[in-house]
Amino acid sequence: MSHQKRFEALQLELPPAPKPAGVYKPVVVAGGMAYVSGHGPLQADKTLITGRLGADMDVDAGYAAARQTGLAMLATLQSHFGSLDKIKRVVKLLGLVQCVEGFPNSPAVINGCSELFGEVFGDDDGIGARSAIGTNSLPGNIAVEIEAIFEVQ
Repeated sequence: MSHQKRFEALQLELPPAPKPAGVYKPVVVAGGMAYVSGHGPLQADKTLITGRLGADMDVDAGYAAARQTGLAMLATLQSHFGSLDKIKRVVKLLGLVQCVEGFPNSPAVINGCSELFGEVFGDDDGIGARSAIGTNSLPGNIAVEIEAIFEVQ
């Protein structure tokens, strides 16, 4: 099954593709790779999921925010390429989690995005290398920010 057909079968709702909030491009394609700028948990109603893990959000809420961030990234890819079939595979994710000092569960939070990409692109093409890092601050108080590298066809 193609990536686009698998995505459609999942009946997921994409938010609108986010517009740049600064001087950068949402996607840059070079050398067969698509570099996707950091995305936050943009929802269909154009609001963002905000909060700090370990203070006013638990791991489940953070997981949901990371999953929503993945949906925002898919919206950007769909807008840029016209189809998710242009994506060959996920190469690398970098996930930042806004959290309290000593928060040990950043990887469990970023699993929300990783597992979504596994569902959409399949285990072989959807799971790549990854880093998950806790930080004390993210723009606009967003709960997570994730950037990615995809191999394209």
